[in-house]
Amino acid sequence: MFLDVVTVLIAAAAATIIEFHTTPLNGARGFWQGTLFFGRSMWILLAFLCGFTFTLIAISSRMQLYTPARLTNFLHEQRRSAQACFMSGMLLTGVLYLVRALYIPRSIVILTVLLVTVALGLRRLIYRVLLYRRYDRGVDTRNVLIVGTSPEAQALRHHIDSIKHLGYTFKGFIELPGSAYRPPAISGDVVGTLDALFQNTRKHFVDEIFFTTPCERRIVQDVLNQARAHGVDLRVVPDLYDGIGWNSPIEYIGQFPTMPLHRGEVPELGLLFKRVFDTVFSALALIVLLPLLLAVAIAVKLDSPGPVFYTSERIGKKGLVFRCYKFRTMVRDADKHRAEILHMNERDGVLFKVANDPRITSLGRFLRKYSLDELPQFFNVLRGDMSIVGPRPPLAGEVSKYELSHLRRLDVTPGITGLWQVQGRQDPSFASYVSLDVTYIDNWSIWLDFKIILRTIGVVVAGTGT
Repeated sequence: MFLDVVTVLIAAAAATIIEFHTTPLNGARGFWQGTLFFGRSMWILLAFLCGFTFTLIAISSRMQLYTPARLTNFLHEQRRSAQACFMSGMLLTGVLYLVRALYIPRSIVILTVLLVTVALGLRRLIYRVLLYRRYDRGVDTRNVLIVGTSPEAQALRHHIDSIKHLGYTFKGFIELPGSAYRPPAISGDVVGTLDALFQNTRKHFVDEIFFTTPCERRIVQDVLNQARAHGVDLRVVPDLYDGIGWNSPIEYIGQFPTMPLHRGEVPELGLLFKRVFDTVFSALALIVLLPLLLAVAIAVKLDSPGPVFYTSERIGKKGLVFRCYKFRTMVRDADKHRAEILHMNERDGVLFKVANDPRITSLGRFLRKYSLDELPQFFNVLRGDMSIVGPRPPLAGEVSKYELSHLRRLDVTPGITGLWQVQGRQDPSFASYVSLDVTYIDNWSIWLDFKIILRTIGVVVAGTGT
């Protein structure tokens, strides 16, 4: 919706420039001073523009143009987008006729509607292309489990595997109790039974469950209740479970009709703002701190032999592996000597930390004290691997020791700083580490992120980093 508003504003400005053969600056000045349309106040013009924009968004929403891209195909979306623009333009023209706004040329109205139609179609095309590329890399896909091992279940699995732009990643089959049908070819893909369904949703970071095999209504109702409690989406194949799916719309996953019984609540606007803030904040930080980054890089290179940056594979949201960047604070090949100091570990079995680690260089201690070694992680934020605020990204070796409940930390994008960094350093236990991360996830808000950022500045200035 936000992008549609921006598109309408740009299209209206372009139509004005083309119609009056003016420049953007002169057009904006005339609009602001009320001389663009024969002395009419800019507030009247804004009212018409806002009315057109609001109508376009309302009609687009009614036509389900803001549903996930996986639920519609490209041509269908383009047709509905053109219809929404045409209907909104007709309503705008009718209102201008009724209020006798003859001072607004109809040519500029028609040109605005045409430009909005073309721009919205192009914007949605670009968005799909970028989204499909992310799906091809396995980014932002939705993990699914399929309940049942019937031929229908296998066909659905083949469908979502072969059509990548649906944005799904198959994680396994769930075998129903008393099921006598399990082809040998899929035995390795069966991850558990119905009794352990939600343990597997946590283990595999599952977003949606598909029921493809008929079973007792009571069983499906029980799974539905648990799905609501766990925030996991649940879909069934139509014509099953009479009564549960009443009034549920039919949504096509590719060629498969499904009925959504439950959708988890996702704060889409909040997450959009968080991503925009992360991008703008990290870009500005890198620009402002560029002299400091160069100075630290030179100091690291001169202090000890080895590369300037240290990269390590970390585990991100939903278990995705990414390369995390930091300034090097240890001697070269420090990872190869880790086994030699395992007996010095000051944390519990999952975390590893040695206050006086002999591998840390003299400059590295200074960088760690003021958290300067983590500045390159702003590049990770720009890439989308990390956020400014979130749980710290763990190592693969740490995740391998996690219990099932600990995987909750990986439900969100990891961050440069977090609640533990500003509140939990006095209690270095892993239990406190996880507890504060889960508290952050359960109580997340934009304001909480701002508070953590402000407190992080205090921690950095005080030099209490490690």
